[in-house]
Amino acid sequence: MKIDHNSTTSATNGGDTTICRTIEVAVFDRGDRSPPPVVASPSPVVGDELNLIPPLNFAMVDNGIFRSGFPDSANFSFLQTLGLRSIICLCPEPYSEATMEFLKDGGIRLYKFGIEGYKEPFVNIPEDTIREALKVLLDTRNHPVLIHCKRGKHRTGCLVGCLRKLQKWCLSSIFDEYQRFAAAKARVSDQRFMELFDVSTLKHIPMSFSCSKRKGGEFLDPFLRQKE
Repeated sequence: MKIDHNSTTSATNGGDTTICRTIEVAVFDRGDRSPPPVVASPSPVVGDELNLIPPLNFAMVDNGIFRSGFPDSANFSFLQTLGLRSIICLCPEPYSEATMEFLKDGGIRLYKFGIEGYKEPFVNIPEDTIREALKVLLDTRNHPVLIHCKRGKHRTGCLVGCLRKLQKWCLSSIFDEYQRFAAAKARVSDQRFMELFDVSTLKHIPMSFSCSKRKGGEFLDPFLRQKE
């Protein structure tokens, strides 16, 4: 694995202020798409389920897609049960050595998109970064995949919201899901970003997964049922 640093520079109308943003993406050999090696699990022990601690704000997004806050060593046993092939990290913060070793041992690919977290309500979200992360997310060869940011609320919520647009969810359903995780921390700027995000350039990418598909007249997962 190597880390590519791609810098994007833009200037204000006055030309006095220059904003530099670096996107860090973990690059892997895309020619090798073989599944990660299967590691034999030890025989279950009574009480083992007590060690299965999910990351903060963990939830299933769709078949083979999960979301959460920043995982740590306490979550390793739980994450093993998901059979992850990839992780999409939306934070610039580095992983600990223990976490990197966990990914290596499990054959899990890391796609790192360093989006800064802001508390200010009016900060532009990097649309190009979200678009690149969506391309990784839509590639089913990366599934099962976990999306995460620091708290699993804003950056993760925006990426999931843009995925929902591709799945033809109505805006009210997209906002409902976003607010379920963001709660009192919900940001108008995030919702505005999702509303204006142009998915037309991604519509050519096939989606063999979609929780909007029905089975027997019902949605596959009641938790993800969208309003009609």
